[in-house]
This record gives sequence, C-alpha cells and structure tokens, in this order.
Amino acid sequence: MKKGFKLVSALLVGILFTFVAACSSDSTGGGGSSEVSVGIVLPTKDEPRWVQDEERFKAALADSEYTTEILFSQGSSAKEKENVETLISKGIDVLIIAPHDGPAAGSAVEAAKKEGIKVISYDRLITDTDAVDYYVTFDSIAVGEAQGQYLVDNVEGTGVPLYLFAGAASDNNAFLFFEGAWKVLQPKIADGTFVIANSSEAEALKDKATLSRDELGKILGQVTTNWDPNEAKNKAQTNLTAAGADLKGDVAVLAPNDGTSRSIADVFASDSAVSSYVITGQDAEKASIQYIIDEKQSMTVFKDVRTLVEDAMGMAVDILDGKTPETTGTYNNGSVDVNAKQTDVIVVNKENVKAELIDSSYYDASEFTGLE
Repeated sequence: MKKGFKLVSALLVGILFTFVAACSSDSTGGGGSSEVSVGIVLPTKDEPRWVQDEERFKAALADSEYTTEILFSQGSSAKEKENVETLISKGIDVLIIAPHDGPAAGSAVEAAKKEGIKVISYDRLITDTDAVDYYVTFDSIAVGEAQGQYLVDNVEGTGVPLYLFAGAASDNNAFLFFEGAWKVLQPKIADGTFVIANSSEAEALKDKATLSRDELGKILGQVTTNWDPNEAKNKAQTNLTAAGADLKGDVAVLAPNDGTSRSIADVFASDSAVSSYVITGQDAEKASIQYIIDEKQSMTVFKDVRTLVEDAMGMAVDILDGKTPETTGTYNNGSVDVNAKQTDVIVVNKENVKAELIDSSYYDASEFTGLE
C-alpha cells in the first residue's frame, strides 16, 4: 500500500509540475496569463507601410504587462476572418484591425463582438456593421484636400490636363481621400484651370461641388488602382495611349498613395509628349522620399504611424485598464456613428523633407542619396 501511495503521489506531483511549467512557458505578460491581450490584424505584408506598422506595434507594448499578436491577411478577406478567429481563440480582450475590405470585415468583427471583445478599426474604417467600438485614423478628408491643394498651388495657367487615380473601391478611405481632393479640385475644374483627362464620369460631374457616395463610386470605378502599383502602371499607360496631344504637355496627376505614385510617375516620365508633371502621394514611404529628392515625385502626405500606433495602443490599454478611451469625433460607417480619434497629417516635398522626416528621426539621412 505504501509503494502504491508513493507512486500515485509522484505521478500527481509530476502532472502538477508539467501543468505549471506549461502555463509559465506560454506566458508573455499580462499578469501571468497565457492569453493574448491585444490581437492585431493588418491587411498585407507586401506593402512597406504595413510592415512598418508591425514594428511600431511590437515596440509599443514591449515594456507593458500586456501581450499582443500580429497577423497579416495578405489581401484576403477569408484569411482576415481566419486570423480574427485565431486571435479570439487565444483569449484577446481587444482587437485592432486594419481591414483589407471594409464591408467584408464586418462578419469577422461581429464574431469578436459576440465574445465581448472591443473592436478598434485601425486606419481603415470597417463599414456596414455595429460591431466597431472605436476608429483610429488619420483625417482622410484632410489627406485628399492636401493632395488637391498641392496640385492647385503648383500648376500654372489654364487648361492643365488633370489625370485622376484612386485607391480601392473596397476601402472606405479611398472614397474619403477622393472626396477631399474633389472638394479642392472641383472649383478649379469648373473655372477651367484643370481639364479632366481620363474619366468621363468625373467630366460629367465636374459642375457638382459635393458628390454622393454613388457618384464617387462611379468615378472610382474608372480610376481605381486597387492600391496596386502594377494596376496603376497599366492604367496610366492606357490613359496616356488614349490621350491626344492636347492632354499632354504640362500635366497634373492625383495619385492616391506612394506605391501607385511611383508607378504612375515612371509612366508619365517615359512619355516624350509629357513635358512636366506634378504628382501627389501619401504615406512617406522610403522609396518615395528618394523619388521626391530626385524630383520624380512631387509630394507625399506624411502620416506619422508612430502617432497612429500610439493612439491605437493607448486606446487598447485604456480599455484593458477599464477606462473610456479619449476620442475627437465620429465617423458614420453606414450602420452606426463610430467614436474616433484623428491624427494630423503633414505635406512633405523636397523643401521640407529633411525637417519633417530626418530631423524628427522618422528616417535616417544615411538611407537616402542627394539629400541636402
């Protein structure tokens, strides 16, 4: 009986030790819990912007008791939903998600909401669902306004051909960027400063200062790049091939972001009938900063992701600490008004690139050539 008792006791001690060891090895913070505190889903690893965000998110909670896990959807709504389900199974309390497709992400976040998880829509708004608690964003209308104003301020004369390009119609931000740009450009289209070169839908609406969602959608349907540099390149080539001499010369180009801007700029630079171009961008990608220094891209709208990540993680920590996050406004997502925190944006061109991006330690001067 003594031998049997000792054997059972030893087995019980062994099982208990194994269980405790397993719990300890899985824990990465959060007061000893093996669960993940904050789950983060980003749209793709194929764009520098999101890889940069990943590093910022990792750093943001490095010294915190809370834990995080970051997953990428690689441009797939199905993968995005799978990622959310994976994070739910790991016991997250807060989900931060930059959706690949705003409407399609609804079902994924609804599953999180059912589990009592707070949902923060990051940079891109998830639409047509009441399962979004907060939205952390740059002022997307202001981004478009800045792009449009730069074109207005940097062209001369009248009858300047204006080429319009936009992001993906599945991304609510693409509508907001274009809406902001149209607000600034439309009066200058109406007075003849600009002539629309590549969109019959925009031409038909040129006298309307304010466009409905459907009207914006019609224009985006013609000028979308789907945020894809290759698609942007092909569309630009098609547009220039179809354009007559009167739509070349000195031109203005509304490009939605840096990746598409570089592709479009290369196409316009290679057309001998285009004597000069002014072209927009956004995100301050490293490659585009070099393009700006080399005068291949005119400007970019700098959205400091350090601030955006801090805002998102600060909001998540407030939620985890039982506090109500600070917000600065609301965005209607087609279902509810979502409380939002907005981050300011900065226009960067060759004149202020050093002050805004190097002196602020966002980039190091050694990463570029020809920087004055």
